[in-house]
Amino acid sequence: MIDRSAMEQREHLLLKPCATFADQSRGRPRAEEPCPLRTAFVRDRDRVIHCKAFRRLKHKTQVFLAPEGDHYRTRLTHTLEVAQIARTIARAMGLNEDLTEAISLGHDLGHTPFGHSGEAVLNELSSTGFTHYEQSLRVVDVLEKDRAGLNLTHEVRDGIKCHTILDTAATPEGRLVYWADHIAYVNHDIDDAMRAGVLQPEELPAEVYEVLGRGHSQRINTMILSLLEGSHEGTIAMTAPVAEAYQVLHRFLFEHVYYNPTAKAEEGKAKDAIRALFDYFMKDVARLPEEYRRSVESEGAERAVLDYISGMTDRYCIALYEDVFVPKVWR
Repeated sequence: MIDRSAMEQREHLLLKPCATFADQSRGRPRAEEPCPLRTAFVRDRDRVIHCKAFRRLKHKTQVFLAPEGDHYRTRLTHTLEVAQIARTIARAMGLNEDLTEAISLGHDLGHTPFGHSGEAVLNELSSTGFTHYEQSLRVVDVLEKDRAGLNLTHEVRDGIKCHTILDTAATPEGRLVYWADHIAYVNHDIDDAMRAGVLQPEELPAEVYEVLGRGHSQRINTMILSLLEGSHEGTIAMTAPVAEAYQVLHRFLFEHVYYNPTAKAEEGKAKDAIRALFDYFMKDVARLPEEYRRSVESEGAERAVLDYISGMTDRYCIALYEDVFVPKVWR
């Protein structure tokens, strides 16, 4: 039987010295007996996959609000693409694949309904600010398992919190997830935008085609190979030509997709729905579900309302808004 101890020994045989080893983890917020079969990072990966917040990602916006087409990305499919890219890079670099996957799968657990539009409006409404990465950490630390939290390792929690800012994660695996996230979304957002008719192939900047390639998989492959060439001893970086082409592509997407009036036509309504629901529950916290009401006394009404709304899926938020604010037909 290949048990946890054998898996930990295998890591020391196969991974680079700069990798993060499961048997050297800084531990969990609450001490617990190790699993006889799984390393600490494999156990974290499994806990994320089985949690409720992970399942809700399938009905949360990536770019296009509540898309009806079967092939548009959701927050869940984005997460899976990030995990796949991150594992490919980690394997090639000799880093810890299990840690990389656990961070990738948990990095967006705190994302709001309606994607970054929902995040922006909750940040405006909160007296202390709101970010999806801090909320993702709160999900795994506090909200899951009836407010017991998932009790993840320090390394996974750090990677989740630091995935949006370059080179801030404490481990090379966490720093790698930053790049896997960016590689995934710039490429799949091109694909979705073309499917939606928001973007035409000939509109992409010439240097993107020249440096990164013309097709979806070719661009991803170029970026991954660039990271492998440009990284060393735990420092994760693209080579200069590819990094420059990536920045051109990133700016282009913001100008032509993320701020595109066609793609964002319903964004104002989505923000209004969140504002209305926030105000509705802040006026009377007794309207909150019981599991959120229980935290009002210890953490305050605003925190409870933020937790409730940020955890909603797009369709749940829309349905709740209609139930609260749209008059019902008399029958």
